[in-house]
Parts: sequence; structure tokens; C-alpha cells
Amino acid sequence: MSGLTGLTLVEARDGLRRGDFTAVELAGAFNDAIAAAGALNAVVHPTPDRAIEMARAADARLAAGDAPDLCGIPLGIKDIFCTEGVPTQAGSRILSGFRPPYESTVTRKLWDQGAVMLGKLNMDEFAMGSSNETSCHGPAVSPWRARGSDAPLTPGGSSGGSAAAVAAGLCVAATGTDTGGSIRQPAAFTGIVGLKPTYGRCSRWGIVAFASSLDQAGPMTRTVRDAAVMLRAMAGHDPRDSTSADIPVPDFEAALTGDIRGRRIGIPREYRVDGMPAEIEALWQRGAEMLRDAGAEVVEVSLPHTRHALPVYYVLAPAEASSNLARYDGVRYGHRARLAAGEGINDLYEKTRAEGFGAEVRRRVMIGTYVLSAGFYDAYYRRAQRVRSLIRRDFDQVFAAGIDAILTPATPSAAFSLGALTDADPIRMYLNDVFTVTANLAGLPGIAVPAALDSQGLPLALQLIGRPWDEAGILAIADQIERAAGFVARPDRWW
Repeated sequence: MSGLTGLTLVEARDGLRRGDFTAVELAGAFNDAIAAAGALNAVVHPTPDRAIEMARAADARLAAGDAPDLCGIPLGIKDIFCTEGVPTQAGSRILSGFRPPYESTVTRKLWDQGAVMLGKLNMDEFAMGSSNETSCHGPAVSPWRARGSDAPLTPGGSSGGSAAAVAAGLCVAATGTDTGGSIRQPAAFTGIVGLKPTYGRCSRWGIVAFASSLDQAGPMTRTVRDAAVMLRAMAGHDPRDSTSADIPVPDFEAALTGDIRGRRIGIPREYRVDGMPAEIEALWQRGAEMLRDAGAEVVEVSLPHTRHALPVYYVLAPAEASSNLARYDGVRYGHRARLAAGEGINDLYEKTRAEGFGAEVRRRVMIGTYVLSAGFYDAYYRRAQRVRSLIRRDFDQVFAAGIDAILTPATPSAAFSLGALTDADPIRMYLNDVFTVTANLAGLPGIAVPAALDSQGLPLALQLIGRPWDEAGILAIADQIERAAGFVARPDRWW
């Protein structure tokens, strides 16, 4: 990764405004990088011609002096965002051939800013996964390698294609979605920054739904400042999304003052889980020391219902998925099964869904249907909703006591090998979300910041969870961690 493809978003923005290069030159460099990176399987629907066309329009805006922050910036788009006229599959065979006749609100905002679309990025099917191995396109592959090993590693999931593309220099930045950690975990695995905003900060309109009360779009970038710039472009009220918040969008970049003196940072004792690797524990302690050295006050806090977060998530998310995925029946769009003579509409539904959905999606739909069924609704779904309220109350009480942000590890390990956890026990994979799901359940903003390499030379990250609507606050603290950690490592090119 070098030259134009090695630029951060802010560096590319400033270079375009100075005239150091054109948007067409920038898009061309990334088109070439994507064409040469097939081994990563990160970009599943490249759009090189559209990228050049959009770059020409961006150059015209730059020449006219009409240059928003993202004008001419080449982006990758997770294949869960509907993009007009461009295939949108959400990693699933059941949406093969679907070309939306409309644009998602988030991508429309990006294009209005003059951003350039390089293509659609690989992901776990319907965002259900933590390793990008459930995609109908096959797994995305991390550009990182463990020291002395050629074993392919996961880039994380579900936004694995986005993480791999940003880390490998195939785009300046990318969109992701986060339902239980699907921005923050892959960002942590690949040494980039991943920000999940407060639920309602970014519109969900035009994003293929997984779990509607948990899903949230956010940026995946190379630096904290890049994330601040991109979030401002993505965020804002949308009357087409009933859960979109009608509140002002601040200038997140302006919040990066470098001064966090007096901020109070909570360290939740419940996040010290059994079996946590020593390197993760040491990084967490070092993160607290970085913030103390910057003038913040670090105190221990309690979030007592944290231990219930994973079970609650894996009741509620499948329940919502069961409802959302009921629309995929082979009638209106996407895959349609072939019927034999004498078969009827019920056969069409059954065969289409059996052929179109992968094993993990089928598993979660069945779990969700079960917990919503008449005999088990109260025992599982209603009870999980009550515990979710308690999890949110824990955070409310901590923030009411004057805590500005909560510092935790981002993941329980560094990236693992592809195939290592795809065994008969899906719970081993689900445990990757242990540090991230609470922010989704409580609707809070969270950010993963790369902070170190482990003994195998793989990235490790810290996570900050903030008050509702205080993305500016956690960005400022994350910026300080980024400065103090000095993480500049990039994967060695092998693809």
C-alpha cells in the first residue's frame, strides 16, 4: 500500500483541494488496486466505470470551488446498502440478481457530498456472522498474516469485506453496519478504526434489515479523524426512517481538540472475562494509563447485567431476523426455486428459502421463530426484552454518576484463522461479540481503535462506549488513544 492508495481520508481530501492530484487519478489508482487484489475477495461487485464517472463530476465540483469534505473520496460500500442499479445481495444467494431501483439514505448522502463508489464489499450473509465465512461469495480474507505463517485469517464480520478493503488500501474508507459488533470487531481484527453511532444517528432506510432495533450504519476508516469526517456526512434525520433521530449533527472533526483533561473514564469490572489472553488484559491496562497520562480520571464501574448480554442478544436478534427475512419468498425479487409439476405456493416458499439461505441464516431464523412462538414468547422473547432494559439501565446509572465514556477491550482475541471456529458449536463463534453487544442492546455509540500488535504481529484494539448522542466525546477520547498508542502498522503485501 503506497502512493495514492496509502492516503487517509483527510490526506486525500486536502490533496484534492490543493490540486496535488485529481479525483480521476485517485479513483484510477484504487480501481487498479482492486483489480490486483482478487485473493482478498473483499470487493464482490466492483464498479470501476461508475467510479471514474463520479470522479469526473467530483473534479468539476472541485474546480468550481464547491467541494464538501468527501468530494472525490473513493469509498467501498458494504453490500447491505441498496445502491441504485448496482447489485445488492447482502451476501446471500436469495438476493441474486437484485438491482435496487433506489438508493439508501446513507449512500445518497455520501454521493451528494461528491464521494466516489468503487464497488460493493463482501459481508456475512444478511450480516449474520463474525468471520465473513457465511457469505455466498465465499469468505473475505484479511490482508494480515501472523508472523511466520501463511494461514489465511478472518477479517472479522459481518463487515469483513469493508475491513479488509480499508486495511489493504482498496478504498480510502468504507461503510459498515453494526448489529452486535459488526463494525468494531472487524476493525479491531484488521488494524483500522470502526465507529458504531448511537442508534438513530444514521438512517436505516435502504439498508437490508437484519435486526431492526439493533442495526446501525457507521464508518470504517484508517484514522479517528477520518471517522469523524465520514460520520458527519452519513448522519442526519431521515423522515423515511421512523427510528431516525431529529437532532442536530455536530462537526465531529472539530471535537478532536487533543484535550481530554477532566474526562471521567469507567473501567467495568464485569468485562474481565475468564480466559482473557494476557495481551488483551495488558493492553486494556495500558489504555487506562494512556488516558490518565492525558489528564483523564479513570475509575472502576459496575455493569452488573453484562453477563446476560450475549444470551439476550442471541434471543432478540434472531427473533427480529425471523420477522424481517419472512419477505424473501421468491415472489417479488431475488432467487426463485423451480417447481415440479403439481407443486404450489407453499412449495415455492419452502424450496426458495431452503436454496437461498445459508446454514447460519437458517439457524437464526429457526431460533427466532421458536422464541416468538405462542408457547415460548413469554419465556424467551419477553424475558430477554426485560433484561435488555436492565442492561440499558446499568449504563444510564453509570453515566448519571458522571462517567463520560467506558473503556473496554474490543475483542477477546486477535484475528483467528479461517475455518478455525466453523465447527458444530456456533457458540464459539458467538463469543466474539462478548465485548460489543452491550452497546447495541443499549443503543449507545462505540468505537474500536487499533492500539498494539500481539506477539504474532496481529492488531489488537481498545473500545470506547459513550453516552447517547455523544459520538463527539468518544471520538475525542479515541483520538487521544490513537496519538498515545502511535499505531501505524500496516499489513505486508502478499496478495
